[in-house]
Amino acid sequence: MASQARPALLSVSVSSQITKMPLLSTLSQPIRGQLSRANGFYPNFRLSVKMTRKPLTRATSYQLREGQKRHFHQLPSGLKMEVIEQKPSAHVAGTWKGAPAPPPLPLPPVVLVHGSFHAAWCWAEHWMPFFSSSGLHCYAISLLGQGESDVPQGAAAGTLETHTNDIADFIRQEISAPPVLIGHSFGGLIIQSYLSTTTNSSFSTIYPKPAGAIFLCSVPPSGNSGLVWRYLLTKPIAAIKVTLSLAAKAFANSLSLCRETFFSSEMEDHLVLRYQELMKASSKTPLFDLRRLNASLPVPSIPKGSIEILVLGASNDFIVDMEGLHETAKFYDVESVCVKGVAHDMMLDCGWEKGAQIVLSWIRNLSGNENC
Repeated sequence: MASQARPALLSVSVSSQITKMPLLSTLSQPIRGQLSRANGFYPNFRLSVKMTRKPLTRATSYQLREGQKRHFHQLPSGLKMEVIEQKPSAHVAGTWKGAPAPPPLPLPPVVLVHGSFHAAWCWAEHWMPFFSSSGLHCYAISLLGQGESDVPQGAAAGTLETHTNDIADFIRQEISAPPVLIGHSFGGLIIQSYLSTTTNSSFSTIYPKPAGAIFLCSVPPSGNSGLVWRYLLTKPIAAIKVTLSLAAKAFANSLSLCRETFFSSEMEDHLVLRYQELMKASSKTPLFDLRRLNASLPVPSIPKGSIEILVLGASNDFIVDMEGLHETAKFYDVESVCVKGVAHDMMLDCGWEKGAQIVLSWIRNLSGNENC
C-alpha cells in the first residue's frame, strides 16, 4: 500500500521540484523502447543515431593534472563521451626477508562514474592521482550532457538504461580487463543498473562482468523518493535547503549553500568556489527525468555473491542519509562502511584521502594484493 500512496504525495509542488534535483536527479529522452529488456531485446545501439545533436565546440574548462590525458569515446549513436585517463605510475617492488618480492598480482582498472552536476573532472582532482600512484589504471567518464561530452536531444541526457548502455560500450571497446566500477550518487544508481544487467546471461557479452563495484554516497536502489520524504517529514528545514540548493540550483550562486550541500563546513572558500564554478559548467542538461526514473525503480536484484560490492557512505552527507546508505547495503547483502568527517562529495572534500584509502585497500584485497 505504501508504494501506491507515495506517488500521489510526490505530486505535491515541493516534491515535484525535488524531482529535478541534480545529484538526486537528472535523465534524457529514452530511445523509444528500442532497448527494452522487458521485451527481451538485445540493445541495438545503432538505432540511436537520431538522437544526435551537433557536437559541442569543446573549450575544455578543466586543466588536467600531470599524467592525465583526455580523449573522446565515440558511441554507436555518433555522440562522444569525454574520458579522462591516468595510467599507473611506475613503482618499485618491495622485499621480503631480504629477497626480491614476487611481482604483485595485477590490479584491476577502475572506471569512475560521477553523479549529477559533476563530470570526469571530479575524480581527476585527487582520487585518480592517488590511485595511479598506487598502481591503478584509472578511467573517469563524463556521461552524455555533462562535462565535455556531447549533448543528446531531449530534456534530459538519458535514461537509466541508455547511460548503462553507454558505460557498457565504453568498457567493451576500451577496457581489456574486468574493471572495478565506482559510482558516486546517481552514478552509483547507474552502476547498480549495470550490475543487474551483467548478471543476466542474455546480456553477458554486451555488458562485460566487472571485477567488483563500489557505491559511493549512492542513491539507493529504490531511488531518491525515500530520501526526499524522510527530509520532508523529519527535517523540514533541511528539505527546504535541499530543494533550493538542487532543484532550484541555488548552490550555483550561494557559497554557503554549495558548501553545506556537497562539502564539510571546514572546506576552504577558494576550493568551494572552484568546484562551484566547475559544477555550474558541468551539467548542460539534467542526467535524468526523475519522474520517469522513479517509475522504473527499484533496480533488479542480483544473485547473492555474484559480484563483490563495497557500499561506502559519509557521516556528513547532506543528501544521502544513513538510512539510504543502509538500504543499499541491505539490498546487496553486505555491510555498509561510513567514513567519518567527510561530506557527500567524498572525492573532493577536504578529507578526500579517507575514502580513497578505504577504496584502495578494498581493491587490493579483491586482487589478493592486500599487503602491497
